[in-house]
Amino acid sequence: MSAAEPQVATHCPYCALQCGTRLTGARGAVQVRPDADFPVNRGGLCQKGWTAPALLDVRDRLRTPLVRGADGDLHPTDWDTALDTVAAGLRRIRADHGPDAVGVFGGGGLTNEKAYQLGKFARLALGTSQIDYNGRFCMSSAAAAGIAAFGLDRGLPFPVTDLGRAETVLLAGANPAETMPPLMRHLERARLIVVDPRRTRTAERAAVHLQPAPGTDLALALGLLHLAVVEGRTDTGYLRTRTTGFTEAWQRAAAWTPDRVERLTGVPVAEQREAVRLLADADRAYVLTGRGAEQQSKGSDTVAAFINLALALGLPGREGSGYGCLTGQGNGQGGREHGQKADQLPGYRSITDPAARAHVAGVWGVAPEELPGPGRSAYELLDALGRDVKALLVFGSNPAVSAPRAGHVTDRLAALDLLVVADFVPSETARMADVVLPVTQWAEEEGTLTNLEGRVLRRRRLLAPPAGVRGDLDVLHGLAVRLGRRADHFPTVPETVFEELRRASRGGAADYSGIDYARLDAGEALHWPCPEPGHPGTPRLFLDRFAHPDGRARLAAVDHRDAAELPDGQRPLYATTGRVLAHYQSGAQTRRIPELAAAAPEPFVEVHPDTAARAGLGDGDLADVSSARGTVRARVRLTGSVRTDTVFLPFHFPGDGRANLITNPALDPRSRMPEFKVSAVRIAPAEPA
Repeated sequence: MSAAEPQVATHCPYCALQCGTRLTGARGAVQVRPDADFPVNRGGLCQKGWTAPALLDVRDRLRTPLVRGADGDLHPTDWDTALDTVAAGLRRIRADHGPDAVGVFGGGGLTNEKAYQLGKFARLALGTSQIDYNGRFCMSSAAAAGIAAFGLDRGLPFPVTDLGRAETVLLAGANPAETMPPLMRHLERARLIVVDPRRTRTAERAAVHLQPAPGTDLALALGLLHLAVVEGRTDTGYLRTRTTGFTEAWQRAAAWTPDRVERLTGVPVAEQREAVRLLADADRAYVLTGRGAEQQSKGSDTVAAFINLALALGLPGREGSGYGCLTGQGNGQGGREHGQKADQLPGYRSITDPAARAHVAGVWGVAPEELPGPGRSAYELLDALGRDVKALLVFGSNPAVSAPRAGHVTDRLAALDLLVVADFVPSETARMADVVLPVTQWAEEEGTLTNLEGRVLRRRRLLAPPAGVRGDLDVLHGLAVRLGRRADHFPTVPETVFEELRRASRGGAADYSGIDYARLDAGEALHWPCPEPGHPGTPRLFLDRFAHPDGRARLAAVDHRDAAELPDGQRPLYATTGRVLAHYQSGAQTRRIPELAAAAPEPFVEVHPDTAARAGLGDGDLADVSSARGTVRARVRLTGSVRTDTVFLPFHFPGDGRANLITNPALDPRSRMPEFKVSAVRIAPAEPA
């Protein structure tokens, strides 16, 4: 490497581990290597991280704004024309239908600065309450359960490196061996207990694999708590001094005897007992939940039940043990802290709290009554498109593929008067847009992100963006000015935006006011809350007290209930969805990288051989998987590692291979999370085209 060759220390653009990387080279010749000094990945990268530079110059990279013409096609145009077109459309729709007729849909991959500015833009420049983001589909159930239990939500309330000393780790609905492989370096010593209907790559490494029917893991968690209590394995001193609500939680779990749990879930009693023994006998143990536990119409209660188990064993708030949520998207944590969620303001403040509204309004220089109230959650917002919501601006998301009941969502997107998409590739949603705005990506921009352990990180720019490409902050600035806002109220320099974010977050649950670019650039490891300059940050939460006023954690009185739909004679199988190693989220990025596309080139469905035989299917056949909402066409993969009553589909593919064509939009009443993980389906040989 030449001493003059450009190089930066930055982070991977994909998952919430935010693995440390070092980039070198010029456009078309960027090389990446893992940062051996960054403790989260310790010199490791997954296949996606190693190939990330290829994303910078994909063949169909968006490089000029596009506006749909009278002929129905998208045509290149200049930036002024594109922004003028958007602003004129927004003004017309607001004048005709009111500000809430305009919606904003953000993404968990946006930097903190972009997420903050997007929320401010929606509420001030547009005056709309209708803003939410795709993180609602990822970790909202764990957030709701964590706030209720601990008074505060942070994915991991301890550093990732603490897991390296664990003796036992329970992973409920998480498959990090495929979704975030570098995390497995921290789990090498631990005995793993994996809760998953499939025998995933993670489950293959488990000491105990609990394989419940989809949608029954809440009953399983209640049963594990039952065993911990009746076998005398709870930490009674911890429960007495650091928690409340145990009696009420136990009253619900008492009915979930081991035999009853086995009948409902299919998990043998002996395996239930072994899991509880491994957790209870360990001096250092963790309970971690992932999307499998969360993406259900009862996801908040399911996560709460696993938190109850952790609390009964005395794990949270102790160094060397704990509970955590494996946040998925790159900035899923920061994205929900700073204002692009329908019910939140920056600093993880509630939008209905008068004091929070007054504080943020003061930073923004407006009266509190100018701030809209809470809006619709992500799916509810998408469902309202073309009816109450006439225009939608999409930043960093691809709901045409990633949303549940995707066929219906595509219809709603098509019904809009105005769809505007800011992206760097022509995603399936961008192809539907009236205006497409080409924006920068990870190695072309500065900013900060917050990883799953609450560590605030610096994204650093290696390359200038291609000619014709602008940053999201520039886009928001240009639109805000055209909508009558002062230019200096929507700055385009990320550090300037972060300085305002610091003030807006001061005193909030996610307090960043003591963090600045200088400290991050100096290499300080700063986990929020960091409430003042010089504060060392808080890598480990809850060691002395939880965030409720009395300092105690709350156990939740939850009980099992069925999924929104169950298999029946017409649709006799469960379908569940998830990710595979080669792809990320909707696949809009990874499907464009040849090495990753070759590793997983097409939609597939995992089917047990016995199930396939009954349906007249063989390995490699094309199958139609149908629910009450639609049909997915996918290639059959026979595997004995999935239950005979269950099929699995990855959700990274477009067109008629969209797994979300069949998924259920039934919502969790607290988190508003859709039920991605449980659908009743039938499988049959594909109908001739």
